[in-house]
Amino acid sequence: MAIAPEIYKVTFLNKGKVYELYVRQVYQSDLCGFIEVEDYVFDGASQLLVDPNEEKLKAEFSGVRRSYIPIQAVIRIDEVDKGGIAKISSGDNVMPFPTALLANRADSGSSDQGEPL
Repeated sequence: MAIAPEIYKVTFLNKGKVYELYVRQVYQSDLCGFIEVEDYVFDGASQLLVDPNEEKLKAEFSGVRRSYIPIQAVIRIDEVDKGGIAKISSGDNVMPFPTALLANRADSGSSDQGEPL
């Protein structure tokens, strides 16, 4: 009995939208601060109806062998039993991870450098 290859559902922010893709490979990139995803899985062939969101994603990722996603854009990575429908949804209710982690101490007027943030 053959073991089915793993499939991962990767949810991330891109241009203010939430992307949900299914891939077979996810790993930490050699580029600092990125993850790599490759071998995209699109499930549209098994459906009778055509989903315009999935078709848009197929077109966007056609010819793409590998994507590098900034780690702060990743919302969630799940290992799933089987692929699903890739989709794009609005990111209205998702707050992006802050890029500036430390406040500018010069603007705060505090002279004590040992005080925690």
